[in-house]
Amino acid sequence: MAELLARDAIRLHERAGSREEAISRCGAVLVEVGAVAPAYVDAMLAREQSVSTYIGEGVAIPHGTLNSKESVQRDALAVLRFPDGVDWDGFDVRVCVAIAAAGDGHVDILAQLASVLMDPAQAQRLRESTSADDVITILEGKPS
Repeated sequence: MAELLARDAIRLHERAGSREEAISRCGAVLVEVGAVAPAYVDAMLAREQSVSTYIGEGVAIPHGTLNSKESVQRDALAVLRFPDGVDWDGFDVRVCVAIAAAGDGHVDILAQLASVLMDPAQAQRLRESTSADDVITILEGKPS
């Protein structure tokens, strides 16, 4: 998973007043790093309207709809940390792992992320990370 995550797509001191603002910020980072066209951000917001991307342990995984794959220029991740949290329909989200995947690569990404989040200590490390190197190490499944 970490091979899809460039250091410039890791933002650890973000703020958002709403779930929609957080998703828009995630999408903007994916656009900034050249992974998606701007239309993908709208698809990320549409996905959230149909199914919440909150997955537990203070983490959400915003991503586009099936129809948005043509907006994906390359598979990539962006990790945004919101130290003050974001109200995600009643859940406190501290980390968003935004996903851009043109094919079925997101299935593997989700499986790897789930293995990190199933370990409460690893999930806490991710929520509290203060460096890009820490985030990459966690997502690679390496011990601290």
